[in-house]
Amino acid sequence: MVDVTLRDVVAVLESLYPPETAADWDRVGLVAGDLDQPVRTILFALDPTLAVIDEAVRCEADLLVTHHPLLLRGVHSVATTTAKGASVTALLAGGVALYVAHTNADVADPGVSTVLADALGLTSQRPLTEVGGRPAGRIGELPVAVSLHDFAEALADALPATVGGMRVSGQPDAVVHRVAVMGGSGDDQFDAVRASGADVYVTADLRHHPVLEAREEARDGTPFLVDAGHWATESLWLASARERVLEALGEDPTPGAEPTRVVGRLSSVRTEPWTFVVGANRAQPEPGPARDRTDPGGAS
Repeated sequence: MVDVTLRDVVAVLESLYPPETAADWDRVGLVAGDLDQPVRTILFALDPTLAVIDEAVRCEADLLVTHHPLLLRGVHSVATTTAKGASVTALLAGGVALYVAHTNADVADPGVSTVLADALGLTSQRPLTEVGGRPAGRIGELPVAVSLHDFAEALADALPATVGGMRVSGQPDAVVHRVAVMGGSGDDQFDAVRASGADVYVTADLRHHPVLEAREEARDGTPFLVDAGHWATESLWLASARERVLEALGEDPTPGAEPTRVVGRLSSVRTEPWTFVVGANRAQPEPGPARDRTDPGGAS
């Protein structure tokens, strides 16, 4: 049986996540590796950290596919005195190729936000907005309207567990039906979210000033906001990427299926950088106009 080469896998990845659809500032594609080297094991991970690269070496992966770039900004040395240098050295010494699909995976369909919307069971899905002329984010409807608190609980169940949990801005008993999502950082899309008529917006990396201004504009109403964490909102995409790549290579992507030429693995390393939190929910929100003023709130 003819080996699958890195060239074959790169061709598949570039058909699924075309590099030309990536943002101008992004750095995607093949970072390390010989296009003619055979590929028998592919490891999929969100971040090319030292721990992930060590995992790739230990499981004898020939290729590491990550969502986030290793070399987004210019470097002038790959000496092991820096983490970037140590990462590049470990990849080369371990014979592990590295391929990155970042913003081109964000705008793909299915892509990062599509997978997130699917996990929430959203119907009538459509793009939330456009970034650089490409569809970005998703908006859809829940099958049944629910309270914001119940929605947040369901979201927490759908996403991988995190150390910090989720931050929610809105009344716990408010009813939500239309949901907008943007995997990863999304506090630059509040105008699009308002225009979409979404009741709640799920994204990550929400900053104080943009959120405060967005909630002021909403006058304590919709859209409510959920910061579900960067790692959590994007890591669901990895299983989708694994499945699509294996199918394109003629493999059965069903977990536990006997591979013929290529094995696809999902990284077991959590690259969420946080390790613990303290003081969560010590402060209780002020009663809002839509909330019973005898209710102290503070739903977690």
